[in-house]
Formats: sequence, structure tokens, C-alpha cells
Amino acid sequence: MTTILVTGGAGFIGSHVVRRLVLDHPEYLVINLDQLTYAGNLENLEDIENRSNYHFTKGNIVDAAFLEELFGHYRIEGVIHLAAESHVDRSITDPMDFIHTNIVGTVNLLNACRRAWEGGQHKLFYHISTDEVYGSLGREGLFTEQTPYDPRSPYSASKASSDHLVRAYHHTYGLPVVLSNCSNNYGPNQFPEKLIPLAIHNIIHSKPIPVYGKGENVRDWLFVKDHAAAIDLVFHRGVKGRTYNIGGLNQWKNIDLIRLLCRIMDRKLERDPGTSEGLITFVKDRAGHDLRYAIDSSRIREELGWAPAVTFEEGLEITVEWYLENQQWMDRVTSGAYQSYYDRQYGSR
Repeated sequence: MTTILVTGGAGFIGSHVVRRLVLDHPEYLVINLDQLTYAGNLENLEDIENRSNYHFTKGNIVDAAFLEELFGHYRIEGVIHLAAESHVDRSITDPMDFIHTNIVGTVNLLNACRRAWEGGQHKLFYHISTDEVYGSLGREGLFTEQTPYDPRSPYSASKASSDHLVRAYHHTYGLPVVLSNCSNNYGPNQFPEKLIPLAIHNIIHSKPIPVYGKGENVRDWLFVKDHAAAIDLVFHRGVKGRTYNIGGLNQWKNIDLIRLLCRIMDRKLERDPGTSEGLITFVKDRAGHDLRYAIDSSRIREELGWAPAVTFEEGLEITVEWYLENQQWMDRVTSGAYQSYYDRQYGSR
């Protein structure tokens, strides 16, 4: 079997990618490598954990010796690299975690691949990144693959650094790579520090919904399963050395998104219209808050034939339904009870 390593496979996007690979590509042995920090959750993959072509390994990509051992044990022919510290607010508070994981961890993976794949032509290192590396747009325009990098937060700077290193290893050492930069993802299983699941959680519990500034910041939203489909496509058909921007062509002001979400929640919870909107609380704006992100996905659409399959309204309905049906999951990940789940399933090692 061809062995594919997915880093960060127990996280939000990673778990959807792992599931898709395991179910749609039975010819692959999918190794899920995750450190299981607060946002990594094996409950996200309970439905496939007993599949014969799936294996979980706990480990930290910052540990170069561990990666050497892993690559020595498995004949890994492809890496889909999703492991990252990803929350902007956390990067402002503690940037060093982002430097270690997103930069040092990526270099460790690149070095492990370079040594294991020396002389190999049919290998691939696929690095997943963010549109935040491009900086902030004004009221008009879109990020393209040629947009100069202009990161504005420790998070986006660490991802920009890792992007540059992946390209440098391709050009310097001939390492076969592809990259993609995506817009804001949403959907089931997202850790509730992000805007949409946080708002859903707070509405359920009638708690304030924090909105930065006046809520006028604009983001391009992409349903996570559409993103997983794009990753699958780029991994199998992307041109080596090339970057693909993946976005939903779906721009929303934060305040407009939250108001739409409030209306959906009032209907689902059978509350009076306007009840949830009354929870909106404007808070001090984030330091260095970028005004707008929006992605031009023309390349992946024209070259690989990808397009989002889920509208934003459909995706929000699916997302809300999932959180309402999985409130115990939400309670566990917000209470820290997940560690006991891991210990029961895999032992406290």
C-alpha cells in the first residue's frame, strides 16, 4: 500500500482530509500524526478509527528525532502537512508556540522527507497554508498566487515563513512540493475558539457573542468538506512546485455573518426572532486586525476543475445542525475532558 502521512490529522481540517483519504482511497495506508494539543481531537475520527488502512500516531513535528524514527519505520511516499498553530489571538499572546510548530516543525518535516526521498521521483510534500500570508486587502481586489506576501500577525508571519521554506527546499534540493493557501474554513468539528462555533456555543447557552470592533472586517468563507475535496485534487493532480489558492468566492462582513447565524439559531432553537441577535456584544478590536481577505480561485478552477459544492447558507445549516446534535462533543472540548477520552482509547503515554 502507498503510505500517506497527514500531519495535524486530528484537527478540524485535518480530520476531514483524513476521513476522505481513508474512505475514498482504500489503496492508501493513511498515517495520522497529531500531537493532540487542545484543538486535536480523536473523537473527530471515531467513525474510521477501526479501518484497516488508517493508523494514528501521537507525536510532535518539533521533535526531529521522532520524525526520523517515523520515516524509518514507514515507507512514506506522500505528506499532507496540516499541523499548525492557527489561532491569531493566541499568536498575539504567545508567538513562540507558533514559531516552534509552524516554522521549526515544518523544517523538520522537510528534512525528514529530503533524507527519506533522496533520488525518488514519485513522492510529494503538500503544504497547506492560509490567505493571511498575503496581508490585508482594501475594499476591492482579490488575492492571487502572485500577490506579494505581507503578513500582519505572528501567526501569518510564521505561516509565511514556512511557505517560503517549502519553496526553498523545492528550488534548492529539488524536493517535490505543492502548496495551497485557503480562506477561512467552517463546518463540523471546528474547535470553538473560532468565530462560527464560538457564536453557536454562546447562543446555545445565551452568552454574549463577542464581535471585534464594529464587525466590518470581511472574510471569504469555505466549507471544510469543499476544502478537503480541493486538497484531495491538488495532492493527486497539482503541478509540482505550484501554489493553488482555495477560496469560496463567498465574502461576508463579520457582523452580517453573525446576524445570519443568529436568525438560523433562533429558528432551530424555536426562540423568538431577534433573541440571539440581542446577545451580540461589540468588543475592542484585535491588534493589527486585517480589514479584508478574499481569494481568487481561478487557477484551481481552470487547471484542476475544482469548485465549491456547498453554498454558504447550506453550509451554515449543516454546521449548526451538527453542533446542536453534538453538544456533548462541544462540552468535552471546552471543558478539557477530552484528555480522559484519549487515555481510555490509547492509554496515557
